[in-house]
Amino acid sequence: MKDTAPKGLGIIAVAALFGIIAAGVAFVLYDYQFIGAIFIGGIVAAITAIVLMLGWREPAPRAETVTAPTAAAPTASAAAPEPAAAPETVAAPEPVAAPEPAAAPEPAAAAPAASDEPKVKPSAPLAGEDELDAKKGEWKYEAPKDEAPAATKAAAEPAAAGKPAFLSEAREGGPDDLKQIKGVGKKLEETLHEMGIYHFDQIAEWGPAEQSWMDDNLKGFKGRATRDKWVEQAKTLAAGGTTEFSSKVKKGDVY
Repeated sequence: MKDTAPKGLGIIAVAALFGIIAAGVAFVLYDYQFIGAIFIGGIVAAITAIVLMLGWREPAPRAETVTAPTAAAPTASAAAPEPAAAPETVAAPEPVAAPEPAAAPEPAAAAPAASDEPKVKPSAPLAGEDELDAKKGEWKYEAPKDEAPAATKAAAEPAAAGKPAFLSEAREGGPDDLKQIKGVGKKLEETLHEMGIYHFDQIAEWGPAEQSWMDDNLKGFKGRATRDKWVEQAKTLAAGGTTEFSSKVKKGDVY
């Protein structure tokens, strides 16, 4: 009878591990309730167990060792080959007479040297000719000292379009509890503090451009600002109101 206990226990252990991880992710990152997170973990564990059971393969049996037969020794030695006959001597060909070198061509007549003197000489020097010859190579353009070069002006980089206004530190009284905004957990709140966002009114002032910038630059949480409607929630909380989610946070039902 084949023992299948190790196989079953292994599948159960792996499925349980995946279920615990899925429940933890749903509870911490996606703000699910405790019961909902456990339900999701159970679904993941069941799917993992089914996949492992369907994909289980038994190990192939080991091949038996086969002893190779010993080659039989030759009964008789091969006959030694007869030595090859020596090649016949071939007479060397007679040397061919080298052709006589062709006569070198006579050198062509040297062309007459061109005269360095101009063909036409001015009858009298032109006015200002001596002054121009003296100043040749001395002209140099210099930009005014108070005017910056165009390349230097173009080097300045414009500010990023749509970037929200950040603070170097929280205002007097400390930062707001940003976890009251649905979609902002403990990890994301730390990220917002590192960027310079501490208060509800900062988020409430964002327009479409600022929301788009935040969606593109939130490390590990891209798209959360628009998807979870942070601005609408922040406007209510900045005015002193409460939301359904912020009430649960204040009661301690979420964190």
